[in-house]
Amino acid sequence: MISRVVIVGGGTAGWMTATYLKAALGDRIHVTLVESENVSTIGVGEATFSTVRHFFEFLGLAEHEWMPECHASYKLAIRFEDWRAKGHHFYHPFERPRSVGGFSLADWWLHLRPGDQYDRDTSVLAALCEAKSSPRYLDGTIFEQEVTAGGDRPMHRAAPNAGSTQFPYAYHFDATLLARFLTRYGTGRGVRHVVDDVLDVRLDERGHIRNVLTKDHGELAGDLFVDCTGFRGMLLNQALGVPFLSYQDSLPNDSAVALRVPVDVASRGMRPCTTATAQDAGWIWTIPLLDRLGTGYVYAGDYLSKEGAERTLREFVGPAADDLEVNHIRMRIGRSAQSWVKNCVAIGLSSGFVEPLESTGIFFIQNAIEQLVRHLPDRQDDDRLRQAYNRQVGRVMDGVREFLVLHYYAAARDDNQYWRDAKTRPLPDALAERIEQWRTKLPDADSVYPYFHGFEPYSYTAMLLGLGGLPVPALPVLGGLDDADAVREFELVRHQAKTLVDRLPSQYAYLAHQHGGAAGRAAGV
Repeated sequence: MISRVVIVGGGTAGWMTATYLKAALGDRIHVTLVESENVSTIGVGEATFSTVRHFFEFLGLAEHEWMPECHASYKLAIRFEDWRAKGHHFYHPFERPRSVGGFSLADWWLHLRPGDQYDRDTSVLAALCEAKSSPRYLDGTIFEQEVTAGGDRPMHRAAPNAGSTQFPYAYHFDATLLARFLTRYGTGRGVRHVVDDVLDVRLDERGHIRNVLTKDHGELAGDLFVDCTGFRGMLLNQALGVPFLSYQDSLPNDSAVALRVPVDVASRGMRPCTTATAQDAGWIWTIPLLDRLGTGYVYAGDYLSKEGAERTLREFVGPAADDLEVNHIRMRIGRSAQSWVKNCVAIGLSSGFVEPLESTGIFFIQNAIEQLVRHLPDRQDDDRLRQAYNRQVGRVMDGVREFLVLHYYAAARDDNQYWRDAKTRPLPDALAERIEQWRTKLPDADSVYPYFHGFEPYSYTAMLLGLGGLPVPALPVLGGLDDADAVREFELVRHQAKTLVDRLPSQYAYLAHQHGGAAGRAAGV
């Protein structure tokens, strides 16, 4: 088995890789991470989705051990503002709709229309986001699996929590602070940390990487080299010449400008969700952390200048943005044709990236690391495992591309050329056929992208019914069925949502209580 791994590049991708490899393989593997003090990391990937908890669990880290140091908060959903029309918002929650009589509550919602807000009629998490609630009680337990409405009759689960159900939350955190935390964690468990500039990548006669040459530490040799050098792709794309496949024909947002905005979290409160607010040439993210807001404008450079994007972001934030330094980012949208070639595997931005609309950047990193461990060969030239790895990683990114393209295509907003063009851009292969199926029936396992990509049919449904630009009719068969149980289920959702909002503490109150002095210092209270 491969025994020496050299990771080039730090940041979230590098240190997640280093710590996971050590946790998985222990002393059977020697891990060296080399990073330069002169190369800055992107450091704005602050939102995740719920699978990230497996990473921390695998490392043996409880929330109270890492969340305070990373100024972390909870994320129950993404809140989409102004995508359908200005002033309208809806949620994409970490909550599958329930089933009644063999049909999804989403299908019943289309048939009965118990209200005009799909997310709040079928989800308790939407109500928790509106109320800025924590998903945990002050004693640390996740909100109850069951809620009763008087008497002894147990109700349906108020929120999914384990096994085949959707875990109800993910996290927001400061990516720079997470990298620092994992640096300490990793070096404490044997990761060799080299702070130096990589001057050259040297190949052997087979075209494999023999070593990387550093300024002060000389040659660093290994069996496997991991490229975590970001959009530069220093090893995979530059040294090995692996081509890059662009997604920009269907996802034109190629730029971002970001701000770190200090706020009084105690008085403002913390909505437990990422907010994505549509703009004239893209969208603005808002992420609440324990000490500040992370915010940025993701936009298409063909529709808006750098200066215009910065001006829009500062106006969106208001006076709190005055005199704050901005971070302008040029994004490479797409993926490398192969992420593992010869003895080099790219993880993170060097492997691929789609715009951060559904918080998939860290998901791509986590998936790639897990797949790397599963596909580690006994010998370096086992191409079958590399091919299997490349298929899985490529399919994940291609699937996320499809899901994000749907966000723009199905958005009812069409008030300028950017949003009108979103309806006419080329669609990825097979997505056009899927969309035609969804015009007559909500997405299901047979009609969404068929390979694992982190999103299930319920996510497609949440977007279609929230965005409003692709009408879907109710199933005709429901008109001939007794709807009494479905009516009761909608009433139950409303009851459970109200009960939880009444019982749960606010997210800020929970974090300040649970993390004590650390939370208070981070929030400045």
